[in-house]
Amino acid sequence: MAWHNDLGKAGEQQAADYLVRQGYTILDRNWRAPHSRNELDIVATKDECLVVVEVKTRSNTAYGLPFDAVDKRKISSLASAANSYVCLKEIDLPVRFDIIGILDGIVQHVENAFVPPAKYY
Repeated sequence: MAWHNDLGKAGEQQAADYLVRQGYTILDRNWRAPHSRNELDIVATKDECLVVVEVKTRSNTAYGLPFDAVDKRKISSLASAANSYVCLKEIDLPVRFDIIGILDGIVQHVENAFVPPAKYY
């Protein structure tokens, strides 16, 4: 496996561990929507809210900051996958989108990082 894949997996584990310490319940990791390339890194619940967490890990800033990687296209794919998740699992909770950025091992968590396009909800 390429080193960047290993870095990403380690970052997702670090993010999941962080969320559990913060009182989140992890429902799924790396959930893929059927017949789609869209994937949700972490799906969790906290305070009667479904929380979709995108994790971006960087060892340095050569390719930008972790949060820079969550652009309009990524937001759209996350919203689409979350919509599939909610429908398939028949979840009746408000949905929040968070981003966890990990840079050189340091975790930054932005709650309610974006609001998805209205066409998904």
